Amino acid sequence: MASVAETETSTPSSLAALVRQHDRDRFATAVFAPEHNRENLFTLYAFNYELAKVRENVREPMMGRIRLQWWRDTLAEIAAGQPPRRHEVAEPLARAIRALHLSQSALTRMIDAREQDLLPDPPTTFTQLEDYVDATGGGLNFLALQALAVKDNKGAAATAARHIGVGYALAGVLRATAFNARFGRSLIPMELDPSRHALGGKATKALREAAAAIAEAAQTRFEKARALSDEVPEAALPVLLPAVVAERWLAQIDGAGYDLFAPRIVRPDPWRGLRLFLAARRGRI
Repeated sequence: MASVAETETSTPSSLAALVRQHDRDRFATAVFAPEHNRENLFTLYAFNYELAKVRENVREPMMGRIRLQWWRDTLAEIAAGQPPRRHEVAEPLARAIRALHLSQSALTRMIDAREQDLLPDPPTTFTQLEDYVDATGGGLNFLALQALAVKDNKGAAATAARHIGVGYALAGVLRATAFNARFGRSLIPMELDPSRHALGGKATKALREAAAAIAEAAQTRFEKARALSDEVPEAALPVLLPAVVAERWLAQIDGAGYDLFAPRIVRPDPWRGLRLFLAARRGRI
């Protein structure tokens, strides 16, 4: 089992360093995986980061679509047995896909979902938001189980992992609202925020209610995952640990009265490493 210190200092590769820099919370959970499997997780989390950063790195949506298509073409070439493109993430991803038989459909769905990031408007309905976070967060967790070679005869681990991936992503949407607003973007569904208050930089009553509804949906996902805990192999735990991180985010948001622009909701948790260590020691989230 990884120690609390390892969650902050372990950097076995350049991919681990990349994930540690840009996705510190998933890095902190990945180090609780067996050492021989960690690189697989770092590869997937680095791939996720490559997709997530597309919107931030382009001025025009078309350029973002071209970048996403580059990744689709890369996956198609890997599936066809061609040499991987020279890229710090594409090459290890090719090795992981071939060695672990990672789901091509789940990888492709992650790419397709990122088209939402390039649209000028948020999802219309909460169902559309759920589809987006299921493809991104849920799909990533599903692939992470494959990366850990978790035996899941009953399907409970995959179900729990998806629930946690969705819940984590929903909490992340709330936490990123202020950041997105600075760039004129929002992922709060129109049906919950028809007046686009999420872009205004002020926590209106309507936006607080929307935030509370999304937070409740995220917490429900974590509770559904916990209901399956007796059927989930212990080997799946590193994929479930993000719930520990996200529930702290939800507590911060609740403590701020669902004000998504309150600075306190994005403050780092000084006890994150200890919380993860204790959860890993218990063997459950």
